[in-house]
Amino acid sequence: MTRGLGAGGNPELGQKAAEESAGEILEVLDGADMVFVTAGMGGGTGTGAAPVIARIAKEQVKALTIGVVTRPFTFEGSRRQRSAMEGIEALKHVVDTLIVIPNDRLLEITEKRMSMLNAFAVADDVLRQGIQGITEVITVPGLINLDFADVKAIMQEGGAALMAIGRASGDNRAVEAAQQAISSRLLDVTIEGARGILLNIAGGPNMTLFEVNEAASLIRETAHQEVNLIFGAVVDQNMGDDIRVTVVATGFDQEDPPIRVQAQQPRREMRESILVPQAIDPNNVEIPTFLRRRS
Repeated sequence: MTRGLGAGGNPELGQKAAEESAGEILEVLDGADMVFVTAGMGGGTGTGAAPVIARIAKEQVKALTIGVVTRPFTFEGSRRQRSAMEGIEALKHVVDTLIVIPNDRLLEITEKRMSMLNAFAVADDVLRQGIQGITEVITVPGLINLDFADVKAIMQEGGAALMAIGRASGDNRAVEAAQQAISSRLLDVTIEGARGILLNIAGGPNMTLFEVNEAASLIRETAHQEVNLIFGAVVDQNMGDDIRVTVVATGFDQEDPPIRVQAQQPRREMRESILVPQAIDPNNVEIPTFLRRRS
């Protein structure tokens, strides 16, 4: 239909082109357990085709389907913003979980002198981190392992999702990494009220149980009191003195989504995550079997 070209900013054309290729899309996705649908919303192809692809993945392939999309900059105009919101609305009904990243947030996390090329590269990298953060908790072996069933249990809570990665070293590294995750300036929403949290903490051989507990407790404290928390830990020789905290949160109240409020950030040098928010209460975290056996 488009003869290999784009949709010219027309979502209807993008949708029809995807529907015309439905058989080929199904053939590519067939057998997949999990499908990520990523797109820049507001144009023709991403806005129109993404919901079609997601519907095939979820309804025909029966795969866990996760949308990770960006929303246009305000300067791109009201028409593109409106088109993006319509596409996001259509997409959220055909995915298990949807992560939306507003490009305007890039203005807050990038330097004023950063080139436009580099700024858009940051936006692309955010999408990569969102996907990599979820897949790594499944594929990287850990001391306390998480698997696809764990990810599926959290992602099927449905609705909006929060994906965050924090990384820090030195004194209080675990708490600082967790704070980076829950205070990321990239998304519009916070972890508050999340009913499902997948938490993965990675560090070198010197990572302590006390540090893991500190990070987990901080994450849990701002979630819903009945949160379903699934926890994993990885000892990675390549982490050195760093600790990385990865959080995926879902299951927010649909009537009252947790809107992010600008928070004061401490002025100190820290490797800051480009991705999103979260929180944990030790009373709600089940003691792993390997620890119970030692007690």
